[in-house]
Amino acid sequence: MAHPYPIREIARQAGLSEATVDRVLNNRGGVRESTTREVHQAIKDLDRQRTQVRIGGRTFMIDIVMQAPERFSSAVRAALEAELPSLRPAVMRSRFHFRETGPVAELIAVVDRVAQRGGCQGIVLKAPDIPEVTAAIGRLTAVGIPVVTLVTDLPSSARRSYVGIDNRAAGATAAYLMGQWLGDRPGNVLTTISRGSFRGEEEREMGFRGALRNAHPGRTLVEVTDSDGLDATQRELVLRALRRDPDIRAVYSIGGGNAATIQAFEELGRGYEVFIAHDLDHDNTRLLRERRLSAVLHHDLRQDMRRACQIIMRAHGALPDDGPSLPSPIQVVTPYNMPPDVV
Repeated sequence: MAHPYPIREIARQAGLSEATVDRVLNNRGGVRESTTREVHQAIKDLDRQRTQVRIGGRTFMIDIVMQAPERFSSAVRAALEAELPSLRPAVMRSRFHFRETGPVAELIAVVDRVAQRGGCQGIVLKAPDIPEVTAAIGRLTAVGIPVVTLVTDLPSSARRSYVGIDNRAAGATAAYLMGQWLGDRPGNVLTTISRGSFRGEEEREMGFRGALRNAHPGRTLVEVTDSDGLDATQRELVLRALRRDPDIRAVYSIGGGNAATIQAFEELGRGYEVFIAHDLDHDNTRLLRERRLSAVLHHDLRQDMRRACQIIMRAHGALPDDGPSLPSPIQVVTPYNMPPDVV
């Protein structure tokens, strides 16, 4: 029976002497049939536990590099730290490199420093989809550092895998909900994007626009972009859009800053019929409970972070390959079905 295990390890698993295991494996006879079965069962048990044997005691250092509003990066940090115990017996250590905005060159410099410093087994990255970032990922891959993109993909890069929802499907889902709730009532829809260079947001917008155009071709979309999801910038951009267009009656928030968007409506004494957002961060949880959001399209960030870590471990041979990574399920959350673990 072919196997990769030392006789000592099989003997320990079976609770037998090494001499007995040696006789079974080499068909020397003089062993009861039940003992032979015990040895073969021990080998099967070791096969099932082989993953744990490979990762036992290993330490993986991962770097989380993100350009995102603080409310989202804080949620990512909390999700990862909550999942680290579930990855035992491997020991996962993490370093965080968060920025809300700034030149892309600064983000790339962070990535390059991580590679030069050494000791990194993988990077989880949220970054704009531009050639300079793609080139940086190529440099990481060349020195054996796998990259996992989070919530917004970089498909033309050498990244190992993408973890997150199908953003185009999420946008189409938002359009379906918007159409159902608005019905035949008149009004334009405001779409807010933090920055167009993030592919995930661009795909959400494309999915939303396409689905809404097919179902409700007369509905006009008004786009606000390049706020980086920051409240102060978001508020000013939304105020301008509302002053220009008195017919805006609904909002699809792709990139966040929802408290600031609602504040802009209130400052002008305007209301809205439907407001659909993404992610149950602290702000959105509060706004949903207050019934100021209609629904939030959510995905389990803890599950995403666990998958990202497992992908990095697989890249180093510590876990077996489990095939292509599927998109995270999209949850439509209302005030009546909020997950019990949200703040």
